[in-house]
Amino acid sequence: MGDSNIKTYKVGSRKSQLALIQTNYVIRQLQDIYPSYQFNIVEINTLGDKILDKPLPKIGEKSLFTKELEEALENGSVDFVVHSLKDLPTTLPERKIIGAVLKREDPRDCVILSKKHKDLTLKSLPEGSVIGTSSLRRTAQLCRIYPHLKISNIRGNLNTRLKKLNESGVYDAIILAIAGVKRMNWDHEINEILDENNILYAVGQGALAVECQENNYEVLSLLRPLIHRETVLSILAERSFLRKLEGGCSAPVAVNSKLNKNMIVLTGLVSSLDGSKLMKETLKSELLNDKIIEDFIDFHADAGEPASKRMCKSASFCGISPGPVKNADMATVEQLGIDLANKLINKGALVIMEAARKEVTSTTDK
Repeated sequence: MGDSNIKTYKVGSRKSQLALIQTNYVIRQLQDIYPSYQFNIVEINTLGDKILDKPLPKIGEKSLFTKELEEALENGSVDFVVHSLKDLPTTLPERKIIGAVLKREDPRDCVILSKKHKDLTLKSLPEGSVIGTSSLRRTAQLCRIYPHLKISNIRGNLNTRLKKLNESGVYDAIILAIAGVKRMNWDHEINEILDENNILYAVGQGALAVECQENNYEVLSLLRPLIHRETVLSILAERSFLRKLEGGCSAPVAVNSKLNKNMIVLTGLVSSLDGSKLMKETLKSELLNDKIIEDFIDFHADAGEPASKRMCKSASFCGISPGPVKNADMATVEQLGIDLANKLINKGALVIMEAARKEVTSTTDK
């Protein structure tokens, strides 16, 4: 039996191996900061984990991998939850906030080939080779760049997809996010890394987000040391872009963001499902400074809560708490995403996206 006096937090996680690896990673970071605290994982099944016989866009639910976790937050079953940030809609449910965004892993996509094609690349694969992905974003860009390939839907966790590649005989290759592959220690399986300038990645890809109740100042203070400034700013620009477009799983939207010193460069893409119609634009903004706010109320400095909670309260930017990041910089990158989306909207992006949505909902599963 544990010591009842030990401060304990309940951490929500999906049940997949990758999700648990990611949640344990976050817990290790917290354990290093708060060695006397205990963190217990609560495993939760989500709708996206349960329905594996349909492509993601056809399920008709935005919060495929987050809804049940957020319900656990709401009823107090958990104190905070760990997500792959790309799974989180740009508008969170009421009273929810992203309390921390950790340093981003490589956001690019990679190719894992079947064993019979180990010495090839996407470009050199035979005509008609079948590439597995569940992403409309990847499908659209691959169709445009590699018209000789056939793109086919594949669902399941990473273990399941790798097994399907190696055992089903259906797929010649699969496309996955490098971040997940690395976290699974599967680096040796990667055959090709896709250039992010040619195949733009998903909003938030490669980053981990920790979500909590927006008024849980104790948890917000707990999470604050995990916040990575550069990642927060890049992610916010991407989420702001996607929110303005009102995109999601049902239309191909992709991004590429770069933050160098005090300059952020954001590229956004909107495409038809087959890649035949594609819009791509880039904008940049200068940030005010590269510093963070050092002074804040720390609920964990001693056993008691401070009388003032003022410094733990802050605005939310696309569901993200800025924590120690300057609000002025948050506002700048948020506006950058909006401006980039408007630039594409003025060129007809919403027409392309609406056509893609209609095509997704009208087609029958093959």
